[in-house]
Amino acid sequence: MMIHPQFDPVALSLGPVQVHWYGLMYLLAFAAAYGLAWYRSTKRDAWSADMVSDLVFYGALGVILGGRIGYVLFYQFGELLQNPAYLLRVWEGGMSFHGGFIGVVLGMWFFARKYKKTPFQVLDFIAPCVPTGLLFGRLGNFINGELWGRVSDGGYNWLTYFPQAAPFDAELLQQDPSLQRLAIEVNGQYVLPRHPSQLYEAFAEGLLLFIILWWFSSKPRPRMAVSALFLLGYGLSRFIIEFFRQPDADQGFILFGWMTKGQILTAPMIILGLFMLAYAYKRGIYDWGKQATYSA
Repeated sequence: MMIHPQFDPVALSLGPVQVHWYGLMYLLAFAAAYGLAWYRSTKRDAWSADMVSDLVFYGALGVILGGRIGYVLFYQFGELLQNPAYLLRVWEGGMSFHGGFIGVVLGMWFFARKYKKTPFQVLDFIAPCVPTGLLFGRLGNFINGELWGRVSDGGYNWLTYFPQAAPFDAELLQQDPSLQRLAIEVNGQYVLPRHPSQLYEAFAEGLLLFIILWWFSSKPRPRMAVSALFLLGYGLSRFIIEFFRQPDADQGFILFGWMTKGQILTAPMIILGLFMLAYAYKRGIYDWGKQATYSA
């Protein structure tokens, strides 16, 4: 087992300019999305480098604005009612994937109108480029030592002690003294071994989903199928890994005594993904390849 390294939150310091790890991860995410989208544009006659630049710009706006607004609405709505200015306090952290996802969808809709494409032509094009952003985002979560996993007594070599979780571990130790056998002392505080769920998510939602979507989209697929597989793949990954991730302290288990807010928000994605995948193949509209119908 390992102790979380407690990285300095500042990745680069250039005089008065400081670049935090999370900001650096966002830059890497957008750079990776642009590079992958540019490469895909070279394989599609209907796409150009200029369009890719616009596409990533709309997507970045959607991620940042949607992620922040979604976090406040989904997780801190009470705080928003008491203090509407909380929405603008981005330096305190707080981003939601589901909010960012909605923001990206809206951004792609505006992009589609501008370039006279259907929304799913755009979403199918960009979907395989998204998981790398999730990969970098989850690595940023791990570096910051946030969104850690649940306590485990499984003895797995990869379990991690997060000093950031010490106040929560102290409460658990008070509630269940038998957990003391698992605890170690770090900086004068006892901490418990937890799943590094950020790394689980980086692998499943990021690397694995990227490989699957990149392979799937490398061959002609009916319109909407790639987007559907993204919803299904992300939804399943997130829903499963939530069983290893510590629920937000102010949320806890919301439904049935075991279901988290993340699972509640993710379950509809799985259902919608299955429906869309079946509908895409039933409709059978192809935008490229020998089967292309060029239907709007």
